[in-house]
This record gives sequence, structure tokens and C-alpha cells, in this order.
Amino acid sequence: MKEQSNPDFVVVKAMEDGVSVIGLTRGTDTRFHHSEKLDSGEVLLAQFTEHTSAIKIRGNAQIFTPYGEVHSETKRVKD
Repeated sequence: MKEQSNPDFVVVKAMEDGVSVIGLTRGTDTRFHHSEKLDSGEVLLAQFTEHTSAIKIRGNAQIFTPYGEVHSETKRVKD
């Protein structure tokens, strides 16, 4: 069987300790199926698959996709 290439991926670079990357499932019931904690400078490559339809990132990180670069931010506390 020929392995199929999937270009739908993201690269997440943590800009602080404790960045969470959470994979969410496909289907009628969206659920968490995997999570990772990254420390500052760590990089995670994640791919969308038949099981993963979304990725949630919490914390200060740079996210690189085939469509461009995005920055997530740490939740700020109001004064």
C-alpha cells in the first residue's frame, strides 16, 4: 500500500514554559485525544490526520503553518 503524504501540519515553538498543545478528534463528538506541554524553546511538529481535526494551543507560542505564521499569547490578567 502506498503511503499518502498529508501537507496539513503545524510547527509550534514555545516562547515560554508551560505551553499546551491539545489535539481534538473528528466526528460528531469532538474530544481531547492528546496533549503536550512544551517549555521555552521547544518545538512540536503536529499533523492533522483522520483522527485529529483541530489543534488547540494555550500560552505564548509561534505557530508556523503552510498558510503563514501566527502568534498565540498568554492570557493576560486585567488590572
